[in-house]
Amino acid sequence: METTGTRAKLRSVKSKLLLPVIFIVVFALSRIPELMPLNFSVAYAFAFCAGVYFRGAISWWLPLSVMLITDLGLNFYYQAKFPSENVWSAANLANLAFNYFAYAMLIWLGRRFKPQASLVKLVGGGMFGAILFYLITNTASWFFNPFHNPEYTKTLAGWLIALTKGIGGYPATWEFFRNTLLSGGLFTALFVAADKLASAESPAEKTAGTSEPESETEEAKA
Repeated sequence: METTGTRAKLRSVKSKLLLPVIFIVVFALSRIPELMPLNFSVAYAFAFCAGVYFRGAISWWLPLSVMLITDLGLNFYYQAKFPSENVWSAANLANLAFNYFAYAMLIWLGRRFKPQASLVKLVGGGMFGAILFYLITNTASWFFNPFHNPEYTKTLAGWLIALTKGIGGYPATWEFFRNTLLSGGLFTALFVAADKLASAESPAEKTAGTSEPESETEEAKA
């Protein structure tokens, strides 16, 4: 007979197998060029939720390796699309490396949360992680300035421009921040919902192992 403990273990195994697949597929699809607005990304929630739901080394190598593979593919794509730009320059690669530092910080942040935490708490954590990512990566863009934008002077004013206004000819940086914050909250909520669904008991599981109440004993014969 299937016990409650056995069903809980089966749900745990199902969740552990299903969640990485969901995370990877959603993240990979989101990286199709021009599919979503700039800075509206699954990456922030992917890194944060990997820290929340995965334990051990997988919480680090799974998101970071998937991100690296997709980043390499995107670099080859953009180099072919914009041959005049050197996307493999040392400055651009250094700037990209700071993205991975920011991703690692999001994973670390996620590991401070428990999977059983409330939806509100986890979404708040995902949004905070998105803010952290925004601050780290925009500071790196200002410091390394891989495309030699004249607005990014190595002064406090230049740094504030990088965080708020950005460079001419592009939407203001605060608009990117809005997209970062919204996507961080939205996709964290979706991943949390996926975990709840993956680990929830089905009606069949709820009734498995139960039996009808035993019938009353026969009356003693006179």
